[in-house]
Amino acid sequence: MAEALLAVVMVPRQGGGSGGFVLLVQMGALFAIFYFLLIRPQRKEQQRQKQMIAAIAKGDEIVTSGGIIGTVIRAEEDRLIIKTGGETKVTIVRSNVARKVSADAPDAAGK
Repeated sequence: MAEALLAVVMVPRQGGGSGGFVLLVQMGALFAIFYFLLIRPQRKEQQRQKQMIAAIAKGDEIVTSGGIIGTVIRAEEDRLIIKTGGETKVTIVRSNVARKVSADAPDAAGK
């Protein structure tokens, strides 16, 4: 029995060469799965975040990535001056904005 199994395993394949094609198809399918499940949604989220940051204007209420909540009192090209509780003013880099919490923001309704 073991000799017959060994003989089957040791017999060379006839018409080889299709193994490389199958591997290529599997790798392509794996890449497509990763693209549609991971890469594409992440790029869409990054684009949405960039658009939201670019649209921040005076009067918007924001939350920074550090957790500071404030209202924009002055918007420059790469910086925002926000007023936090009381009369405290903080200058932040525009890219540190995590989200808008204004009523007109698309995030306020849960995206």
